[in-house]
Amino acid sequence: MTRELIRFDALACRRSTRLLWRGVGGQLAAGEALHVTGANGIGKSSLIRILADLLPAAHGTVRRDGRIAMIDEAHALDRDMTVGHALAFWAKVDGMGRDKVAGALASLHIGHLADVPVRFLSTGQRKRAGLARLLVSSASLWLLDEPGNGLDRDGLALLEQLMANHRASGGAVLLASHLPLAVDGAKTLDLSAHQPVGEDIWGPA
Repeated sequence: MTRELIRFDALACRRSTRLLWRGVGGQLAAGEALHVTGANGIGKSSLIRILADLLPAAHGTVRRDGRIAMIDEAHALDRDMTVGHALAFWAKVDGMGRDKVAGALASLHIGHLADVPVRFLSTGQRKRAGLARLLVSSASLWLLDEPGNGLDRDGLALLEQLMANHRASGGAVLLASHLPLAVDGAKTLDLSAHQPVGEDIWGPA
């Protein structure tokens, strides 16, 4: 049986007193991908943060099996460190050896930036460094919130290849992206189908 990496059931999300969505469920097994869709402000980022255990759900359950890595607009790399040292920090946090850093940088075609402070990187270079953090983590499940923002055409193609490689090696990918990324065989979760209507938007989950 294929290993199930995450399952979530009957999730609801509330922002202040407003209920954004409810009744959201899904699962991802090794090799699978799930694309979360919906209009701006619908709560795609909130769902990803709930699944990463960074935000409490208003209702529902999440069951995880294995290591999770998440990236969003905040690349979480210390701007005063060099790229190499910033990634080595996260490798240590995740219990990985810093020997993985060079390979991760090479995979993102930024090995030449290892000794450059993060604050000097361009937007696209920072995004690639953030993606390198995924590889350093050796996480089985990637949670990606707009991972293509800031990447040029070559960077987007590289991102697509990284996701395909990760799935082929037994990982899974859940992403929210407004860009038309090629993710073969991805399932879709449309949050607009789970929005409450009328008076219910202020009601209980």
